Amino acid sequence: MIVQRLGSGELSARVRELAELLVDTVDGGASVGFLAPLGRAEALAWWEERAAGVAAGQLAVWAAQDGDRVVGTVSLAFPGKPNSRHRAELVKLMVHRDARGQGLGRTLLSTAEEAAAASGITLLHLDTETDSLAERLYGGAGWTRIGAIPDYAADPGGVLRPTSIYYKRLGAGVTAAT
Repeated sequence: MIVQRLGSGELSARVRELAELLVDTVDGGASVGFLAPLGRAEALAWWEERAAGVAAGQLAVWAAQDGDRVVGTVSLAFPGKPNSRHRAELVKLMVHRDARGQGLGRTLLSTAEEAAAASGITLLHLDTETDSLAERLYGGAGWTRIGAIPDYAADPGGVLRPTSIYYKRLGAGVTAAT
């Protein structure tokens, strides 16, 4: 299994595989912002839109490959405001159903955390469906749950679910970047 950061050109070249991963993730019941059934065209368009964010430095995307196939991804979204350059949001951690249970989610999470710390990010945050498999991953990786918002987002079936908010401090320093 190879995990690599994708530039905007690489993301554009892998957009079909990333779209297939997104469709599989939603079909598998993961709450990543889409309702089922998610069409390939919609998934493709969503990933195509991400390339501009990568090119602008607002988004970092990693893909995990097993041979020729993308089986996982994770992203970091960077805020554009001067007072928030020390933090990033962990978004869209996805593992294909065929690749689950092998530690890939933990590998993707560690990859994003290490890259964030190396770039001077000292604080990460995320939200995830309460009582989901993902929530167990974050808790087991040292993330701190600060609470839940009831009825925050619909799951792929359209049912409103609570969302848990997490953060994790990185590195030794916790002061704002200058």
